[in-house]
Amino acid sequence: MTLHSVSVAGVVVRDDGRILAIRRADNGTWEPPGGVLELDERPEEGAAREVREETGMRVEVERLTGVYKNMKRGVVALVFRCRPTGGEESTSAESTAVEWLTRDEVQERMGEVYAVRILDALDASAAPYVRVHDGRHLLESA
Repeated sequence: MTLHSVSVAGVVVRDDGRILAIRRADNGTWEPPGGVLELDERPEEGAAREVREETGMRVEVERLTGVYKNMKRGVVALVFRCRPTGGEESTSAESTAVEWLTRDEVQERMGEVYAVRILDALDASAAPYVRVHDGRHLLESA
């Protein structure tokens, strides 16, 4: 039996519309903060924990905005829209930069499979998106 890994991420949106992003220490890519969901935690708690650990920011989780599966690696990511409630931006062992990006900067700096998570979270009218990808590009629905 093949097992899947579950990860969580927080798309943190400030009142001015800027989005919190990190530059990962391991590969230099820009992404929303996130990581592996612990066995004993609820998804919303995991998203808030990962944001705090990677950026120094405390957040309130507002809603699930998407479910994304990496078909090659078997990783399912649950992405939540969040709003900042406190803390101060700081890097961690997992991030070399923490910045508040504009929508355009997100599209310029992030690869397709991470930028779409943020764009989906900014779409206030939609139910959660469900998407699949190969690690780099979105795959068309069957």
